Amino acid sequence: MNRSTDRILATHVGSLPRPPELIDAIVADDRGEPFDSQKYDAMLGRTVATVVARQVELGIDCVSDGEFSKRGFAVYAHERLGGLTPSNWHRPAAWADSREVLSFPEFYEPVVHPPSGPPTAHSVQMICTGPIVYKGEEQLRRDLANLKAAVADSGATEAFVPAISPSDIAGNQVNEFYGTSEEFLYAIADAMNFEYRAIVDAGFVLQIDDPYLVNYYIKNPELSIEQCRAWARGQVEAINHSLTGIPEDRVRYHTCYGINMGPRIHDMEMKDILDIIIDIRAGAYSFEFGNPRHEHEWRCWEDVKLADGKSVIPGVITHSSLVVEHPQLVADRLMRFASVVGRENVIAGGDCGFGTQAMATPEIHPSIVWAKFAALAEGARIASTELWT
Repeated sequence: MNRSTDRILATHVGSLPRPPELIDAIVADDRGEPFDSQKYDAMLGRTVATVVARQVELGIDCVSDGEFSKRGFAVYAHERLGGLTPSNWHRPAAWADSREVLSFPEFYEPVVHPPSGPPTAHSVQMICTGPIVYKGEEQLRRDLANLKAAVADSGATEAFVPAISPSDIAGNQVNEFYGTSEEFLYAIADAMNFEYRAIVDAGFVLQIDDPYLVNYYIKNPELSIEQCRAWARGQVEAINHSLTGIPEDRVRYHTCYGINMGPRIHDMEMKDILDIIIDIRAGAYSFEFGNPRHEHEWRCWEDVKLADGKSVIPGVITHSSLVVEHPQLVADRLMRFASVVGRENVIAGGDCGFGTQAMATPEIHPSIVWAKFAALAEGARIASTELWT
């Protein structure tokens, strides 16, 4: 994994707004309409090449394929894991019965009710009815080949591939096969190890996406901080198990509080989870920092020892505001982190993805997303000038 040896590098979290033609194809497939897989694959390759070139043009050092092939950053795993069966009901709304909804019921009322009609591939509740095995080799090979070609054509120096964590998969399914939740979690960890290894073997950085680790507290109002910390320790052990055989310096770990354009007064604070997060066998840690709920948390790193050779990737642009960050503000945020962990250990990133669900209306318009990326890269350049002169 490249590090900021002579300037602050810039990256992001992964998902990017999909072009309309790609969304139309995904919607058509979801509805069971005629679907030309060869035409779709060609379209996917073209759009990945375009979005990678756009990132390089804007000054992003470590790029992604925008997660263009995935219906969602997490639900894509439904298509790649055997042993999961679709039910005939919708998954619960993301924030239903959460601490946030209990505190602001009127605000969240429009978004906590399940959609009407039969569930789609995007919204269906999956049930584990048999042994969990990896079956997504074909989709995985396609995605890695598309990204490899796009990187070669664009001249990008480094690329990463996000992959969902075992804990996030387990937390969103109903287990009716394994005797315990731990057995279920570790079966997922073993299966996903195939995808994780393939990403690294293809020459890319693996990013483990794991919003569930910090959102568990929000979604379980009956539990205390200590109970959630104890649960998180178990999840981290499973994540580390899923990374068996993969060098730490080829892995970065991302956690965040998801897409929630709300008050967010119940986000788990970094001070209550950071010591557990840094036990994950990764070379870099990506987290929210670019929004008012978490911007003060750079101070948490004053009390935590970042291991030698590891990096932090604080979000310095956010998905939770339409306002485009000023490049000087981005630079100031990066320099705060450099002051506590060292300039060579900081990489500029985002709070979360900007296209996490293919079929959802984006909270941030694509034109604003690219403006935020330009501010991210410019802010990294300003900080580099300050820190290396």
